[in-house]
Amino acid sequence: MTETIKVSESLELHAVAENHVKPLYQLICKNKTWLQQSLNWPQFVASEDDTRKNVQGNMMLHQRGYAKMFLIFQEEEVVGVISFNLIEPLNKTAYIGYWLDESHQRQGIMSRALQAFIGHYAGRGELRRFVIKCRVANPASNQVARRNGFELEGCLKQAEFLNGEYHDVNLYARIIENASE
Repeated sequence: MTETIKVSESLELHAVAENHVKPLYQLICKNKTWLQQSLNWPQFVASEDDTRKNVQGNMMLHQRGYAKMFLIFQEEEVVGVISFNLIEPLNKTAYIGYWLDESHQRQGIMSRALQAFIGHYAGRGELRRFVIKCRVANPASNQVARRNGFELEGCLKQAEFLNGEYHDVNLYARIIENASE
């Protein structure tokens, strides 16, 4: 049974598993054009098999505690992804990535998923520092970070190569000392 984090009656996070390959691939295909405006990896997803390999790799990293990839389900439909792209176990630090189906944006889904996600791992004492890096030119992602209590720690100049050019990246962090925060 895969790990599940309940967000609300209609929203759940499910650790990625083999049975998620097809719906995840379909969601990527549906959103590929706009995803490529903010992320580099969609251009490399050419088949369901590419998604399967990514899922298998993420399942292994999940089991080892070096990353966590969860699918966001609304009413049992996959609508996005939230993940710890990298976990530093010694530092109890996780680097967060996320994306949401374009038709499900601006409904508070990502904020609710993010709060449940970080709350789950902070509550278990596994993590305490959460980091979001997003391009300065991605206002929606910056807003998610600010809206959810992340503080801007700085701007990394020309830190992300996307679509043939380097972009500045804002670095946000939130520290949760105990589960009640």
